[in-house]
Amino acid sequence: MPDRTPAVPVRIDPRGPRFAAGLTTLVLLLVLATSSGVALVAQAVVFALGAILGLRWSPYGWLYRRLVRPRLGPPQELEDERPPRFAQAVGLGFAVVGAAGYLSGAAWLGIAASAAALAAAFLNAVFGYCLGCELYLLGVRGRARLNHG
Repeated sequence: MPDRTPAVPVRIDPRGPRFAAGLTTLVLLLVLATSSGVALVAQAVVFALGAILGLRWSPYGWLYRRLVRPRLGPPQELEDERPPRFAQAVGLGFAVVGAAGYLSGAAWLGIAASAAALAAAFLNAVFGYCLGCELYLLGVRGRARLNHG
């Protein structure tokens, strides 16, 4: 299987994904408070745009670039976009499962999936710890071991 990784990865301001995680935390709190499958579908669309098209195409990324970043100094460093994009894909999976739960009447599934996504978003927003990013890095390390082992 050919490697489709770009030669030079896209580099991003690491504060953007944390801002997005903060907004995601608020949306997921709303979802859990209202049991709204529709709100979770909207969050799934946000996750999908970030995962598939890139973080700059996510509505939260756009808000960060337009409203927040101009008020901040430049970032001290940039980071590879691939781990946060993978994290968006993981969030998308939880949002799709949760929305299916809420919309089909299996509220327990909606609550469980939304709560798991909320925990991950909260960790990123408050502590800067991205669970999806760590999963991505574990996968990269595992693949490297298989290729060189």
